Amino acid sequence: MSDTLAARLRERLGDSISSLTQALSETTLEVGHEHWLATARILRDEFGFEQLVDLCGVDYLGYGDSEWDVSDVSNTGFSRGVEGYGPGRFSWNERPESRLRERRFAVVAHLLSVSNNQRLRIRCFAPDDELPLVASLVEVWTGVNWFEREAFDLFGIVFDGHPDLRRILTDYGFIGHPFRKDFPLIGNVEVRYDPDKERVIYEPVTSVEPRVGVARVVRDDSRFLTAHEEQLGRRPAQEQD
Repeated sequence: MSDTLAARLRERLGDSISSLTQALSETTLEVGHEHWLATARILRDEFGFEQLVDLCGVDYLGYGDSEWDVSDVSNTGFSRGVEGYGPGRFSWNERPESRLRERRFAVVAHLLSVSNNQRLRIRCFAPDDELPLVASLVEVWTGVNWFEREAFDLFGIVFDGHPDLRRILTDYGFIGHPFRKDFPLIGNVEVRYDPDKERVIYEPVTSVEPRVGVARVVRDDSRFLTAHEEQLGRRPAQEQD
């Protein structure tokens, strides 16, 4: 089914497709920002994707780099942290660049066709990293309104044509976009109640120490065998008699 969908997409969209990939039975369509809105209309009206399930922003700053070496796994846990040059622990002037992506900010949407029982992921990159701007999809799928506000709030991506683009999760007067890779992991300011001033005040973060996040690694060993697999005798070779 995914192969048929991919063929139809290539035939209909032609040169407007930047890339079309299939992995794990999922299809991902990438188009240029100039085709984003038009492609959305085509996918709804001609391909039956009547529902937008989710939309989010992505920051590809430092994409491909990691603070964790996951190739050499010890049995004592995560003792291989690399000295921190990861997201949120560098100055603006020393920020890394993505080695694998030309542009920094992207918008990703997940579509569902109930009538055709199909799913599709679509993506476009904002052309300007300093002011990431893409067309709003509200006129195509009304329910994307709050998703786009969330992407604007957390990533600073501006959606042209959105009817009410304002922050939705952060506090009034919040400065910055907390899901950007160059935003400090401990934040810029914290709030506390000042008994002398008898009100809540903002001040620079002092109570939180920066720390390296622990990566999630799935190991292919006996700890993840299910009881059914053990009954069938599917044990690693080193554990078999």
